[in-house]
Amino acid sequence: MRSSGLPYWWEAGAPLPDHPDTPPGRTELLIIGAGFTGLSAAITARRAGADVVVLDAAVPGQGASTRNGGMCGAHSRVAFDAMAASFGRDVAGRVFAEMPHAYAFTRALISDEGIDCGFEETGRIQLATTERQFAALRTLAETLKREAGYAARVVGRGDLGAHIVTDAYAGGLYYPDHGGLDPRRFHDGLATLALTLGVAVVQNCPVIGLSRQRDAFHVATKNGPVRARRVILATNGYTTRPFTWHRRRVFPLPSFIIATEKLPPERLVQLAPGRRMMVETRARHSYFRLSPDDNRILFGGRAGLVPYGPGFAAARLRRTMLEIWPDLADVRITHSWRGYTGFTHEQTPNVGEHAGVIHAMGYSGSGVAMAPYLGMKAAWRALADKRGETAFAETTMTTRAWHPTPRPWFLAPGEVWYRQVVDRLEARAAKRDRA
Repeated sequence: MRSSGLPYWWEAGAPLPDHPDTPPGRTELLIIGAGFTGLSAAITARRAGADVVVLDAAVPGQGASTRNGGMCGAHSRVAFDAMAASFGRDVAGRVFAEMPHAYAFTRALISDEGIDCGFEETGRIQLATTERQFAALRTLAETLKREAGYAARVVGRGDLGAHIVTDAYAGGLYYPDHGGLDPRRFHDGLATLALTLGVAVVQNCPVIGLSRQRDAFHVATKNGPVRARRVILATNGYTTRPFTWHRRRVFPLPSFIIATEKLPPERLVQLAPGRRMMVETRARHSYFRLSPDDNRILFGGRAGLVPYGPGFAAARLRRTMLEIWPDLADVRITHSWRGYTGFTHEQTPNVGEHAGVIHAMGYSGSGVAMAPYLGMKAAWRALADKRGETAFAETTMTTRAWHPTPRPWFLAPGEVWYRQVVDRLEARAAKRDRA
């Protein structure tokens, strides 16, 4: 076990550029956050002729953008009726219909710009642990077809072997429009493109204050002030002070990933012959795949709702992995790391504006495809261009009475609830279904 907690992806990344840490004194558009969202926004705005500066509180890309599982798809995390309850059926319908456009945009961005990130359209299968969850997937397939014309194929237990070889699941839902990539190399490609276009990227420069006076924002950073006509906030699960309003609406949820040692290709084919991106419906939110070079398994999920260390998290994820593939008991884990996803209480992304600051965030686990797309939308909105129109501007982000401060205190008791109640109930239901 590697104790550093560094992502597997970082080993294949290009040498990082030596970004300056002092920002220019003024710019037309200031973007806070240099991940997928911020860089996509910067590329869009710069090509429209804007002067653009991107600030990052740390090293650009070393947050969620290079710590995720590299699964590229834009499907709703919540059911249509749940989204309709939050925003109304009209908005929910348009959100469902727009999600495939996010995937198409990101796929085209990779292709058109020649970004070498190992992208492959593998498809995704969503796996149900219980018969009840499988019934919900069948309903979801009908909803996707009715509301968005989207073709997702129901896969019964007897046909799962074409996708994954295991006895752990009752069935699944296969999405053809889904891909896999190396997120570090994708970020490298976006960063290179932004720099080539003349975007100024500043690292290790956290924002510590922001005010608006007349037609300009005055932004205080640790390394000096910036005056900007417009500001985009693109920090998602890494949002900090002074953005208290956003922190009460988008909270950081840790996601943990492990990587196995290298395995023979024939062994991997026996486990996952479809080479899909694979996700679960159960509350553990496990997601797993073969690495882009087809020589190891990457396995992520909810090892906890609090930021456990890499050794403890790896042990939990490994136990879950062995429930699916018991034959991997002899396989070593070589990497264990975590990153923070940004969740809204509605589990739906949002593009919006607060106190004059445009934001795109709250991807709730679907940021690889959604972040570049909504970063583009945020840029057009900041430039007052109609190309910024999107249903995700109507989703809204709300807070809760039990989230009165920016600190998400509820995650610690939530960890106990899921571990002691929800996970156990799901395990019993799955055992009963298999009996």
